[in-house]
Amino acid sequence: MERPVIAIVSPGSFVIPSATSSSVELVIEQVAKRMTARVSPVVFGRMSGIRPKLENVGGVRYVRVPAPTPSAYIRHVSRKLFEYKPQIIQVENRPRFVRYLRRHHPKAQIWLVLHSLTFVSGRHIGRAELQDCLAAADRIVVNSSYLMERLKRMAPSISGNIVVNHLGVDTEKFTSRWTEEGAARRERMLRSMGLSGKKIILYVGRLIEIKGVHHLLRAMPRIAKLVPDAVLLVVGGAFYGSKRTTPYVRRLHRMGAKMKKRVRFIPYVPHNQIASWFGLADILVVPSNSREAFGLVNVEAMASGVPVAATRVGGMKEIIEHGVTGYLIDAPLLGKELPQWVSTVLTRQELAKQLGEESLRKVREQFTWECTARRWMELYGLY
Repeated sequence: MERPVIAIVSPGSFVIPSATSSSVELVIEQVAKRMTARVSPVVFGRMSGIRPKLENVGGVRYVRVPAPTPSAYIRHVSRKLFEYKPQIIQVENRPRFVRYLRRHHPKAQIWLVLHSLTFVSGRHIGRAELQDCLAAADRIVVNSSYLMERLKRMAPSISGNIVVNHLGVDTEKFTSRWTEEGAARRERMLRSMGLSGKKIILYVGRLIEIKGVHHLLRAMPRIAKLVPDAVLLVVGGAFYGSKRTTPYVRRLHRMGAKMKKRVRFIPYVPHNQIASWFGLADILVVPSNSREAFGLVNVEAMASGVPVAATRVGGMKEIIEHGVTGYLIDAPLLGKELPQWVSTVLTRQELAKQLGEESLRKVREQFTWECTARRWMELYGLY
């Protein structure tokens, strides 16, 4: 029996697959290759000098088209779609693309997959246009219940078309620091960095103000008093795949310079190299000011056996179980509670291990890419 063709339309902002793309492209790549037993995924992305126009990777067909502008990109994708005759066209994170494809493929099954609120916010699209674009989708898939509820409030008329599918992590790549092998690998890396015997606080992500990295840096003097051997590693940059700085990044560096022995900045690390950094951590801190829809770093830390202390915002409440896999902090209380929970984990190794092992159990049950792909198959009616 011939497998159904599923067309996945990436945003066209980054080359796919790539280790230096945004999280949207990472999700597409990870899920698509886990669906090939039941469907034939065709991923559409932007053309690049480093990748051919057509390519098969892990059973997934990648089709690359010119993308000088978003409107030109979706025109090229639309033309290519006629060649592949997919059963479902799955548009990733771009509501306007759905409306365009509906006009040119009126009988197609078109789904919109939303990864965040960014492209449904007033900064990017007016409310009337958004309603029009959302109404053009046969189904809307989001990565958290939080995002679903926000979308329902924005567009009540499409409430019945929205479903949730949580994201995942590669548990072969992100492995527990509590295994013998993980502990040895961790110690080798700490030794190479001159950090043997230190307690490692980790931040991984973009260095932009809504991520709240400044809250963590403000908390470091108090954490250092409670845990004298604590060191903060800030991994990331202001932009994906770039070491360019911004005024906010320079502000963070000035804050860190006052605590040179306590804070280290690690420039942008490609995703295919990030797992070893999670393995270093005693705790991951996610002090976001924004209403994050999901936050892959949370499950990547949990898969590494690392507890997470995060702001109680957005979809993070669906991932982290307070007191079981980590700690959730109300945003106004970050200054008070962040040092408290971080120092608790750093000074109580048995608790850290218990939280880490519970985190790993929860990931295996709910947050693997295999789980995400299986739920997609169920939505397609193929599982």
